[in-house]
Amino acid sequence: MGIKEAIKEHRRIMFDTAPIIYFIEEHRDYGKITDEIFKLIRDDFDYHAFSSVITLTEVLTEPLRKSKRDIVENYRQFLLNSSNFIIYPIDAIIAEKSAELRAQYGIKTPDAMQFAIGIENNGTLFVTNDKNLKKIKEIEVLVLEEYL
Repeated sequence: MGIKEAIKEHRRIMFDTAPIIYFIEEHRDYGKITDEIFKLIRDDFDYHAFSSVITLTEVLTEPLRKSKRDIVENYRQFLLNSSNFIIYPIDAIIAEKSAELRAQYGIKTPDAMQFAIGIENNGTLFVTNDKNLKKIKEIEVLVLEEYL
C-alpha cells in the first residue's frame, strides 16, 4: 500500500515535527513522500491537517540558531498561514491528557503533548517518523519510513 492509500480514509491528520521538517527543508530521503502527502492535503479541502505549538517551537529552533531567516519564514508561512493546516495551543485539557499518555506509555512530554493534541482534536492519524510511537493505541500512527 502506498502513502496515498494509507491516508485516504483519514480526514483529520495530526503531524509530528519531523515530517514538517522533511517537507520544508526538502529532506533527501523523506522530501518526496512528504511532498506527496502535503500536495494531497493542499488539493483536497476534505483533509484537515494540524499540529501543535510544540512543532512550531521545534522547527524554528535550529534555523534561528543558525540565523537562517528564510527557513524560519518558510516554516512560519506554512504553519501559520496555510489554508487547511492549523496549529493548536496547549491548554489544561491537553496537559492532563498528556499526563495520562505519559503514565500509560512512558513517552516523553513533547510526544505526549503532540498525541494529546491529535486525540483531543479528533485526529484519526498521527504522521511521524518515530517507530517507537506505534505503541500508542488511541490514534493510528503512520511511520514515514515504512512507506519508502
